[in-house]
Amino acid sequence: MKDGIIALILLVIMVLNFFDVLTDISLGVPTWHILSESSIVLISAIGAFFLFKEMRAKTSNIISLKNELNNTDDKLKNISEEMKNARHKYSEVIRTQFERWALTTSEKEVAIFLLKGLSFKEISAVRNTKEKTVRQQASTIYSKANVEGRHEFAAWFFEDFIQS
Repeated sequence: MKDGIIALILLVIMVLNFFDVLTDISLGVPTWHILSESSIVLISAIGAFFLFKEMRAKTSNIISLKNELNNTDDKLKNISEEMKNARHKYSEVIRTQFERWALTTSEKEVAIFLLKGLSFKEISAVRNTKEKTVRQQASTIYSKANVEGRHEFAAWFFEDFIQS
C-alpha cells in the first residue's frame, strides 16, 4: 500500500512537471531550467516504474507463497492425522511399559516429564514438589526400568525407531 502511494505521488510529480516543462518551453524559459525540470520528470517516471515493477513482483511472490502455503496446509492436515494416530499408539506403548515396570502414578508423571526433556527443577515446579523428591523418583524409575540414567531411559523408548 505504501509503495503504491509513493508511486502515485511520483506519477503526479512527473505529470505536473511535464506540463510545467511544456509551459516553460512556450514561454521561452532558459534551457538549463527546462533541462532540470525535464530531469525531474524523467527521474519521477523511472522511480514510479521501478516501484510498480517491484510491487508486481511482490504481488506475484505473495500469490505464489499463498499457493504454496495452501498446498503445505493440505499436506500437513494429512500428516497431522497420521501423527496423531502414531502419537496415540506410542503413548499407549509407553503407558503399557510403565505398567510392566510397576511405576506408581507419581513416577509415571515424572517419567513422562523426563521423556519430554524437562529438568528436575522444571518437573518439581510443574508438580509443585521439591526437586529432591523428583530426583528420588527419577532414581526409582531408572532402577525399575533397569537403566543407568535419564539418557538411557529416553533411549529405551526411542532406539527402536532408529534403523541402522
